[in-house]
Amino acid sequence: MERYVAFDIGDKRIGVAISDPFNTYALPSQTYWRKGFKEDVSALIQIAKEKGATVIVCGLPVNFDGSEALQTEKTKRFIEALKEATSLPVVCEDERFTTQMAHETLISEGMRREKRKNYVDALAAANILDGYLNKIK
Repeated sequence: MERYVAFDIGDKRIGVAISDPFNTYALPSQTYWRKGFKEDVSALIQIAKEKGATVIVCGLPVNFDGSEALQTEKTKRFIEALKEATSLPVVCEDERFTTQMAHETLISEGMRREKRKNYVDALAAANILDGYLNKIK
C-alpha cells in the first residue's frame, strides 16, 4: 500500500506532512529547519524513510496566474536533488494558497504569531498533500 509524505519547501523551513494509513487525509507532522542544501536533502530522505513513505510529494510554488517565479526555480532545483538522491518517486503538487490557508487556520484557532512559525509549514504541507490525495482519488 502507498504511503505519502509531503514537503512544503521554503528558504528557512520545510514543512512535513504524512498521509493516514488509508491515504484518506494528510496529517501535519513536523517542521524541519534548514541547515544546508545537501544536508537538507539527506534529512528529508531520512524523514521519508522514517515515516514509511513510498512516494514523496513536493509543493511547487507558482504565481497566482500559474507562471513560474524565482521561488519556483529554487524549489525545482531542490526537488531534482531529491529525485537524484532517492529511489522513491518524487512528484510535484501546486501549492498556491496552502501557506495562506495554514496561517488563516492557525489565526482562527487563536495561535499567537510567534508560535505560528513552528506549525504553519507542517500545516501547509498537509494542505499540499490533501490536494494531491484528492486529485489521485
